[in-house]
Amino acid sequence: MRIFENRISIEARKQLEEYLGSFEYKASGMSFTSLFMWRDINKFSWEVIGDYLCIAAISNLEPGMDVPFMFPPLTRTGDYRLDRLAETIYAARKIFEGKGQEFSMMLVPFHMTDFLRAALPGKLKYEADRPNFDYVYNTQDLIELKGRDYHPKKNHLNYFLNHYEYEYTEMDSSMAEEAMVFIREFNERKNLTDPHERELLLMEEEAMRDVFLNIETVGYLTGAIRIAGKIEALSIGGRLGKKTVTVHVEKANTEFRGLYQAINNEFCKHVAKDVKRINREEDMGIPGLRKAKLSYKPSMLVEKYTVNFLDPHCSRGFR
Repeated sequence: MRIFENRISIEARKQLEEYLGSFEYKASGMSFTSLFMWRDINKFSWEVIGDYLCIAAISNLEPGMDVPFMFPPLTRTGDYRLDRLAETIYAARKIFEGKGQEFSMMLVPFHMTDFLRAALPGKLKYEADRPNFDYVYNTQDLIELKGRDYHPKKNHLNYFLNHYEYEYTEMDSSMAEEAMVFIREFNERKNLTDPHERELLLMEEEAMRDVFLNIETVGYLTGAIRIAGKIEALSIGGRLGKKTVTVHVEKANTEFRGLYQAINNEFCKHVAKDVKRINREEDMGIPGLRKAKLSYKPSMLVEKYTVNFLDPHCSRGFR
């Protein structure tokens, strides 16, 4: 089930980016490249309500637990009028309730909670969502890997550079089938047995195919490493505001020691060198992923919050 009427589409890109690009939201999901990539898995839908763009989604990471939620309202002008923001939130809540769903905002960046507190004082409760905090790095740190903290990463990278001949290339849509061969082989090595995990993996494969076929039209930033003429690692990203590049997907064949370090380093050098920051998204509460993201020494975490009404039965009208 989708909450709002409109779908994420290439045709809607220009309109959506008017809102996505007008404010430094800093959160990885608030870019067209991310929304397009995961539009079917998360059942994204959108509607302009009053002065703001509202995007709804379904969280389906847990089997049988499809939970609808809304991103914080997005501004087209770069400003937030508190009275109009409150009106939009109440109107969106009414749409949720009209479909029999409890209203909730998720993935709300910390710096946006100030607007919500001012617009609806004493009405909302805020809960930190640690598994969805984004990891942000200085681009130059990931390129240079200087200092003791990066010594293990540098060792792996140097091993790769000294032991393998490779070619780094930016991708285009003509490479879609070649890239899909890599994705399928990468996923087969996981050897998943859980039905829900396998279902999500197949959905991700379809999302990846869509991405590869639409690299240019959606505006993805991409890189791949070929070894012996075959793609063995790739990275897919996109612009996040004016100062950041987000890495949405990074995959590498672990049979080649240092390949993950190499694709990260090459992507930063070739694709993201003109921005100051790299957002490598969240760890989803997975211990191994959290350890890996922390090992690259983030310069900051983008805190995100779940926001709900304190009294779910209070008046729905704006007041």
